[in-house]
Amino acid sequence: MAEEFLSTADLVDAVADASFDRPPALVSNAHITGVSVARALDAHDVPVIALDRNGDGAAPPSDAIDFAGEVTYPLDDLDGFREDVEAVVDAAGTEAVAFGCMDEWAHAYAQAEPEGVRLPFADFDVIDNVLDKSELYARAEKLDVPYPETYRLSEVDRDEAIEALGFPLVIKPALKRKFEEAFGTNVIEVADREEFDDVVDAAEAEDIEVMAQQRVDIAVGKDRSLASYVPPKGTDDALAVVGNAKVRYPQAFGTSCLVDRVDDPEIEERALNVLDDAGYHGISEAEFVYDDEREEYLLLDVNTRPWKWISMPVAAGANLPMAAYADVTDATYESPGISDARWVYLRDYLSLLATAETFWDLLSTADWASLLSGDFEGDGALTTGVYRPSDPDPAAKLIETEFTDREYYCSC
Repeated sequence: MAEEFLSTADLVDAVADASFDRPPALVSNAHITGVSVARALDAHDVPVIALDRNGDGAAPPSDAIDFAGEVTYPLDDLDGFREDVEAVVDAAGTEAVAFGCMDEWAHAYAQAEPEGVRLPFADFDVIDNVLDKSELYARAEKLDVPYPETYRLSEVDRDEAIEALGFPLVIKPALKRKFEEAFGTNVIEVADREEFDDVVDAAEAEDIEVMAQQRVDIAVGKDRSLASYVPPKGTDDALAVVGNAKVRYPQAFGTSCLVDRVDDPEIEERALNVLDDAGYHGISEAEFVYDDEREEYLLLDVNTRPWKWISMPVAAGANLPMAAYADVTDATYESPGISDARWVYLRDYLSLLATAETFWDLLSTADWASLLSGDFEGDGALTTGVYRPSDPDPAAKLIETEFTDREYYCSC
């Protein structure tokens, strides 16, 4: 456990005083996803160094974290980020393995290429190509993978897109990070021409490329995502699990808060075909939603990094972070086989139970007893985001940021 979140200089000194028998993992950012990645690696005795812009995330106090400290935020200063990471790695006296748990951190490791850092994922150009939804949907079209009807507004007149889609429709960016910074979200639903023009005009003013997309009549609770690690040798050797986001918070378009492992060979095949065509290797989540009108699953997005419910595939027998780590080090990892698993993020799930009159609890009395007693930790069929009685400090830290005036800058 990291005793405290250190300044960059103090982190370098602390790491220099330690000894490592294998390359440490660098986990950034250090919040909900970060603590899940750290726990997955710590289960195989991989030392973990959490790097972030501040110490307010849930991960630093975890028993799975050996050291935690500040580095320059890459969106503020990429060269400064590179220098800080290189100083930490040099102090460790061994190479390190990077895990970027949000887009900007994954991009930063790939783009900055800090000396001594091994990247268990594809290079920046490949990642950028996968994340660009214009390129993603063109690839889906080529591979006959269904996706929502979409018009790139740099290529199609606004009137043409509106006539084809009708209202309401959604506005999405080709690349979401800059859009999220400008609008506070990565998708905006518009109900009429005035709202449409306001959003598109604002995006153009920020030099953000956007697309008009069909508002899918999503079947709530039927979402599918392929959670996978594709090794450099290709998708034939991918480690993969399909998840069903049965519950989101908010329910229609929110983030997942209850995810079950399901069998869905067609989703797995479609997602791996897209990744293979893109030449991507590494951890990723390919997201699909079910369109009631078209009666088929549509590809929405691919996240080329760990994400919030990555503990589910780990519990199901696919430790994606460890598989990625093993491929760039001398470590070994072999899946024990895939089994059923369920993941719940209690903060959002309990909020939903408390506020949504039409939502019925999907957890059984036995599930709640297992969660409250901590027995679920030894079971494997049920796991959580953040909350673990055997490692309580991350949940305590999350409560601290939820119920005081301290607020972490990212929900993932």
